[in-house]
Amino acid sequence: MAAADWGALVLLALIWGGSFFFGKVAVKEIPPLTMVLCRVAIGALALFVIARARGVRLPLNRGLAAEFAVLALIANIIPFGLIAWSQQHMPSGLSSILNAATPLFTVLVAQAFTRDEKFTAGKLVGVALGFTGVAVMMGPALLGQLGGHQLPAQLAAIGATVSYGFASVYGRRFRHLPPLGVAMAQLAASSLLLAPVALLIDRPWLLPVPSPHVLGALAGLGVLSTGIAYVIFFRILARNGATNISLVTFLVPVSAILLGALFLGEALEPREFLGFGVIALGLAAIDGRPARWIGRRLR
Repeated sequence: MAAADWGALVLLALIWGGSFFFGKVAVKEIPPLTMVLCRVAIGALALFVIARARGVRLPLNRGLAAEFAVLALIANIIPFGLIAWSQQHMPSGLSSILNAATPLFTVLVAQAFTRDEKFTAGKLVGVALGFTGVAVMMGPALLGQLGGHQLPAQLAAIGATVSYGFASVYGRRFRHLPPLGVAMAQLAASSLLLAPVALLIDRPWLLPVPSPHVLGALAGLGVLSTGIAYVIFFRILARNGATNISLVTFLVPVSAILLGALFLGEALEPREFLGFGVIALGLAAIDGRPARWIGRRLR
């Protein structure tokens, strides 16, 4: 990827690093389905305002609308719902570890369903190193919680990563459309599909009015971690493919830990620095340029 795309990937990781915090706050007072509905609806509304201001339009037709409905299902409704439910039953740190399996499933889906994103040694080594780095960074305490009574929640989190893998590959078909329009249409389709289900199951009009800090978390989750984040996501996807965009899940735990150290005064431990280094090696292996540079020097 170009340097600007790596910068955009880091920015996306910083934005999505906050989504676990926002979601953990919101799900304490709002059922998972209603929380996901608020997330995608707020994101869609924010992007609609931005799109109108910038004059961005999509040439929607019945076929394209159906494709956006499929994308909404596998990119938002299924994974967001699974993650929101799983966060009720396991620590957010463990959730971020399992979320880092997304590149693995993306590589497998891309191998099966694309012609131009096949296995390479660099991809396989990089994905393995990246996942290992996340595990090292989080430490044995969280890894020791794998299995046991939290297993259903862990399987739900893994199911979300599988869905993300399919969504990244499926989303390649919208490369010719403006990223802002694609993100807006995806979130609007998610809102329309999810609204009747959430209304039927959660009956949100009977719920207590959320507290101010939960409303703030919903706003951050919808506008920043969903609306703006997906504009960046589709821009990177269109330029660099499904596997490269999935690398953001290696950087999300890094951003969460660094933000905690910068703004909350949390101490960084040696294993976290070691994990950062292993993740950096994984990203370098996938990018390929360091290996090519070394190869030229050796010749």
